[in-house]
This record gives sequence, C-alpha cells and structure tokens, in this order.
Amino acid sequence: MSLRTVAVIPARYGSTRFPGKPLALIAGKPMIQRAYESTLRCPEIAEVVVATDDERIRTAVEGFGGHAVMTSPEHKTGTDRIAEAIQKISADLIINVQGDEPLMAADVLSKLIQKMQETGAEMGTAAVPFSVSGRSPEDPNAVKVVLDAKGFALYFSRSLIPFPRSGGQAVEALLHWGLYAYTRDFLQKFVTWPQSPLEGCEMLEQLRALENAAKIWVLVTHQRSIGVDIPSDIARVEKMLAEQESKGCHCGTSEND
Repeated sequence: MSLRTVAVIPARYGSTRFPGKPLALIAGKPMIQRAYESTLRCPEIAEVVVATDDERIRTAVEGFGGHAVMTSPEHKTGTDRIAEAIQKISADLIINVQGDEPLMAADVLSKLIQKMQETGAEMGTAAVPFSVSGRSPEDPNAVKVVLDAKGFALYFSRSLIPFPRSGGQAVEALLHWGLYAYTRDFLQKFVTWPQSPLEGCEMLEQLRALENAAKIWVLVTHQRSIGVDIPSDIARVEKMLAEQESKGCHCGTSEND
C-alpha cells in the first residue's frame, strides 16, 4: 500500500552565520522558494509544507503560492518543529528537507521514499561518497556516516570515521546529507525522547535515534547538492543552477557530470 508522503521544510529566520538565510535570493528567487519547488518535483510527495516561526518567512512562502505552518519559537531542533507542523496534516511518511539545500534532487527523494516502503524502515536518510561530494572528510562540518552490511547506519560523527590505522583495510567514508524520512508513528515517538548524551556531544540529533536502539536506513547516492551555510555559498549554488538549466534538467548533479 502506498504511503501518503508529505515533505516538511523547517525554516528559521535567525542564523548565527547567515541571518535571514531562507529569504536570501538565489538567481532572483528566495532560497526557501528554490527548496520548495525542488521538493515539489518529486512525484511521490503529495504535499510540501514550510514549518516556520517567523512571519516574514510565512509571508514569502504564501507569496509564491506555497503552504506555510506557524510553529513555536521554542523548538530546539528542526525535527521538533516538523512534529508540530504535521499535527493536523494527513501523512503516513514525513520527509524532512533542509531549507538550505535549494537544489535537492527529486530522484533522490523518490528513491528514499521507495526504499522506506520496501524496507519497512521507521527512519531513513541519505549519504554520498566523499570522492564525489567535493567535500573533505577532515572538515568537522561535513558529517560522516558508516553503515552495516544491510545498509543501516552504525554511527554518525563530525570526526573522521572509520580511523585509517596503518595496516587496516581502507574504507571510503560517506558524507551524510541532512535529509530524513520518518514514519508518522516513529516521528511522534522520537520527539518524546530527551536529548541523548552522544547527540549532545556531537550536536547531531540523529544520534538520539541510534542511542534509543532505532535503526536508520541509508540511501547511498552519487549525486551532489550544495548546502548554503554562509553568504558566499550562494554563488556556488547559482553556478550549479545555471549548469542544470543549460542542460534542461531540474535535478542534482551526478558524479559523471
């Protein structure tokens, strides 16, 4: 049976490194609009919602015809904000799409949704080999993930994992994308758990799931996306967007491009 899938984009106006980031213009459109439109291209997604605590973001979203839900400013994580936003929305599967990933590939979303249904997993995410990501595994802002033999996450870290000890077998690291899928029941359970010790140490909320013995299935893709952390990242996104438009596609960039 097909699960009704809703994508929620959590969006705060405040940001230490980039205040007002969701409304920053990318080739003439607010970043939140780019993220919304990219997500809406996924055919398995029935509805896209922006969850925010700021009237400026709500006004911008409704201005381009999008759906915004106002949520509490007290939420500590995007997952908490999403859990509130979907309370009155019919959804079996919820996709957490980051608002600072304006060029999220629709086919990555499709594959994640399909695999969540095939595997029966309660939570899922995505990762890409560092060799095609353009990022360095030495960067603590680049979150690493290692998997078990069945494709489920063993651990996420900002540190280099696994450690390449001399004489050991080389294992290529995977760069974690901040993209999540949850069943409705699991999401409601997740937000009742207190912050876990590893989560507080690494500041990675997905570790809360692992510490509570939940399993996270990981889609390994070979596509690239560009997250916007600081203002200078916008130029990189606009360059990728121009490359996509010149090819007549609305997708992420594959390793072969």
